Amino acid sequence: MPEKSLILATTTSTRDSGLLDELLPAFTRDSGWQVKPLAVGSGQAIELGRRGEADVLLVHSPAAEEKFVAEGSAGARRLVMHNDFVLVGPRADKAKIRGASSAEAMKKIAAAQAMFVSRGDESGTHTKEKDLWAKAAVTPGGSWYQSTGQGMGETLRVASEKAAYTLSDRATYLIQRGTLALEVLGEGDAGLLNVYHVIEMTKKAGDRVRADGGKAFADWIVAPSAQGLIGAYGRAKFGRPLFTPDAGADEAKLGR
Repeated sequence: MPEKSLILATTTSTRDSGLLDELLPAFTRDSGWQVKPLAVGSGQAIELGRRGEADVLLVHSPAAEEKFVAEGSAGARRLVMHNDFVLVGPRADKAKIRGASSAEAMKKIAAAQAMFVSRGDESGTHTKEKDLWAKAAVTPGGSWYQSTGQGMGETLRVASEKAAYTLSDRATYLIQRGTLALEVLGEGDAGLLNVYHVIEMTKKAGDRVRADGGKAFADWIVAPSAQGLIGAYGRAKFGRPLFTPDAGADEAKLGR
């Protein structure tokens, strides 16, 4: 590896949305650090941090993040950005979820036994999906509920092929929308907020951790130049940014 090289463990949504392709070259130009990104689910990214196999994390599973930071091997955890989750499905909408709240939509999908494709990979998206089922007082199972064990892009493709419902981050859905037979059927309620944080790792996680590199990336992504890149990304193509930059914001007020 080059002398100034760090490992970023992040989510498939930051890769599949194209955001990493926008940010990482700019970070390297600004800092001199080369970045090896590992795009996995948030749960796997946190586990890489826990094992000292990543120097910095960019993840979106807040409850799991807070538990992890409390363990003591991580350094600072800072708010970076948010977007939202959307419930997508075929235009025919067998379960009639269009316009329903997220919890009501999950109840309707289960009642209709309409096909639902889950990531099933302990990612931030999968964690949010499980939270929505819990709020709907539904334990999904049976032939109508299928798991891919894959990232967001692949799960969307499977859902499209099966004319099924799934939960997606909005950015990955928008990037792939042209290849999918899926529409946004549920959006906009507070339960669908999707918040990303950057977490620095420390030597407490292992001697291989490049804490200086992790801090350099974390400091950079919350600074004005990177926040500007995040706020502009997607605007030209979609008429709206795919992520909202939030560094320094009051997290309790996001999405209001």
